[in-house]
Amino acid sequence: MRVLVAPDSFGGTLTAVQAAEAIAEGWHRGAPHDDVARLPLSDGGPGFVDILHAAASGRGAEDVALVPRTVTGPLGDPVPAVLLRTASDAGVTVYAEAAHAVGLHLVPPDRRDPTRTTSAGVGELLRAAVELGATRVVVGLGGSATNDGGAGMLAALGMASPVLRRGGGALADAGPDDVADLAVARAAVAGVDLVAAADVDVPLLGLHGASAGFAPQKGATPEQAQHLERALGHLAALLGDLDPPDPRSLPLAPAAALAVGAPSRPRRWSTLPGAGAAGGLGFGLAVLGARVLPGAGVVADAVGLAARVAAADLVVTGEGRLDWQSMHGKVVSTVAAEGLARGVPVVVVAGEVTLGRREWAGAGVSGAYAVAERPDQVAASLADPAGTLAARAERVARTWSPRPAGG
Repeated sequence: MRVLVAPDSFGGTLTAVQAAEAIAEGWHRGAPHDDVARLPLSDGGPGFVDILHAAASGRGAEDVALVPRTVTGPLGDPVPAVLLRTASDAGVTVYAEAAHAVGLHLVPPDRRDPTRTTSAGVGELLRAAVELGATRVVVGLGGSATNDGGAGMLAALGMASPVLRRGGGALADAGPDDVADLAVARAAVAGVDLVAAADVDVPLLGLHGASAGFAPQKGATPEQAQHLERALGHLAALLGDLDPPDPRSLPLAPAAALAVGAPSRPRRWSTLPGAGAAGGLGFGLAVLGARVLPGAGVVADAVGLAARVAAADLVVTGEGRLDWQSMHGKVVSTVAAEGLARGVPVVVVAGEVTLGRREWAGAGVSGAYAVAERPDQVAASLADPAGTLAARAERVARTWSPRPAGG
């Protein structure tokens, strides 16, 4: 049987490459007769640049280079980052990973406070991309420690107000003068096809938005999350968020739009699916004129996921936790959709599974398996993430792989 192993990263424990290696190792032990191929993926969060670099280098037809830069981190300290520059007859595309500048991994647990962290470093990455001669800039969104709606990014692109650099909590006190330089920020990326590759398709505000849905995992208390919701709503109003658009223009555009013209944009940036990604960076980029696309879809196109799925008999994907977010533009839902379209079963091996069978089966997943099946197993899985993932994959292989004749 031909098995394609195509996971995302597992939270802060395993990169997508490491997860793919662990699953493949376990599968080989459980079904040594199977032909197992690995295809690590990303949804725009951590690992975005690494995955795309490997894909671009493998094609061999492009001028490909990793360009290091130092930018402002979420706490205001300098942090290292890397841009991926690819050149072809179609022009120069630069890929940036927002997590390099605003990643949650850059903030110690005892200092996590999304009311104070800034996205200024993302604006610096955009400036660097333009300096590299980019005709298109694709920014991967996900895994952030920020919740400022991209205000810090806009400040780094030329909006002079210091309020915008102080984190999402300070935005409640912003006034019209603080956003008066928006034209300056837009001019900094004028002439560039700007794309936001969002890890989730949630809006800026609301129950599943940047603040209510994600700020708590970045260290916010319930009171702080409510304050951030109000602050981002205030920012949206200051920046001229307009009337709701025709609902037909709201769904995330297919990743194929990356290679063609820009899809029609909704008139209200805050309601755009993906606007709430990375603490509202999707919203900030949309304000600059970016197209917001599903990050998992952008990566899937780059690595040729559709063809790889079509050539497989079974696909194994995975992530740290299979939950409600998994069905909102993440790698798991993207892989499941490809499998469903081609009649190839897709199974998920995740660190934890909190999503009900009805939800994951409805998305096209044929089976979902947790490394930590009980709460008391979580500590063991965190202590040896690769080993426990491989062990779980081994058991799944014995379930799904038919034994060869005479075996």
